[in-house]
Amino acid sequence: MKDDARRILDLNWKDGFTIPTKNLYPFQWNWDSGFTSIGLSHYNLNSAIKELNSLFSGQWQNGMVPHILFHSENEKTYFPNFDFWESSVNKGAPNKPKSSGITQPAVHGFVIENLLNKYPDDQHLISFIKDIYPKIINSHRFFYKYRDPLNEGLTFIFHPWESGRDNSPLWDKALDQIKFSQNDIPSYERRDISIAPAEERPTSYQYDRYVYLLQLGKENKYEEIGIFEESPFLIQDTLMNMVLIRSNESMIKVGKRFGLDTGELEEWQQQSIPKFREKLWNEELRTFTPYDLRNNEQIEFKEIGGISTLFANIPSQKQAKDLNNYLISLHDRGFYICPSFDVDSPLFDSKRYWRGPIWPQMNWMIYHGLENYNFHSTAEIVKTDLLELIEMHGFYEYFESQKSVAFDLSKGYGGNDFSWTAACALDLSNII
Repeated sequence: MKDDARRILDLNWKDGFTIPTKNLYPFQWNWDSGFTSIGLSHYNLNSAIKELNSLFSGQWQNGMVPHILFHSENEKTYFPNFDFWESSVNKGAPNKPKSSGITQPAVHGFVIENLLNKYPDDQHLISFIKDIYPKIINSHRFFYKYRDPLNEGLTFIFHPWESGRDNSPLWDKALDQIKFSQNDIPSYERRDISIAPAEERPTSYQYDRYVYLLQLGKENKYEEIGIFEESPFLIQDTLMNMVLIRSNESMIKVGKRFGLDTGELEEWQQQSIPKFREKLWNEELRTFTPYDLRNNEQIEFKEIGGISTLFANIPSQKQAKDLNNYLISLHDRGFYICPSFDVDSPLFDSKRYWRGPIWPQMNWMIYHGLENYNFHSTAEIVKTDLLELIEMHGFYEYFESQKSVAFDLSKGYGGNDFSWTAACALDLSNII
């Protein structure tokens, strides 16, 4: 498995960065690159460093790291491409590389801590970390300055793609409330469903709303003040805020090691963690849930974002035990863990993107989260489940979560030879 994982990462390497997979995702994706760097570091630390440097070459003046960098303007197999985003409407967006106008979970803080833990005395890595450290701080500052107008310590997203969980049922209500005519959005042609099966991808109904929100961002020049006032989709997401909190924690540790100023990070943590626990915990569901700022309510579903909070040490011991018990119950009922959405919901779909399948990078975070709370046996199941699926079905983007269904399949879902799947497998395989 390790040799195959390295082969895939090398296959997807494009002279300075890694694509997630050919054809389906032919550019550089934000949080994909973070996990890919962790995998690359096992056998090519220099490439891991180049990966992150390449990603931050697209950082905007306001600190935002876009969710896609279009290093090649000749690649036409993906929609929406750079010409549809028109990020140049924002004066702070670099001319090259072209980029999207939204961001993704801020994984880079815990990524550089991971690299440093592997190579604590490597001088090239230490020099790189000292150089990128203020850039990562600035990317975190973007969230608290521009995406937290209520000054709660919780950042908002205005597009489902920012959450990393594009078509999760979490967003259905908010998307359903968006009212528009077809004349309100430009015509477009999806490319994903010509590469991957349509039943594994978001629906056309959802895609129309994605394009609507993209247009709204563009009309506001991707400026957060106008977006906050106008967007019908405005969510304080569990995963987005969890990752930011976890990366803050990592940046504090890294900063203290090198004698760097961590005061701003510590102030963010002092506000964010208590507010997260207070506002996003749902006592009835015994999990953390996103908060819909437009409807002024929690989005009451069990799903993977709430469970991932273990990775950031957010839950109390009692809350962590509840989350662990939930995972064990899924295992006992014949599911691989952790499905990306509540298996008891009528909205659960074990095949369609973020509505129920297993995702490698999520299992990676949940594994480490369970280890944080000494739930070692459950952590081992999460790790073993992912590695078993990869061994059985290949290095796909995501996987069937029902064991009874998975056993009859010959492959996983989405793109094949997928970079973060290879990276997570490589990293978890090296954990004894």
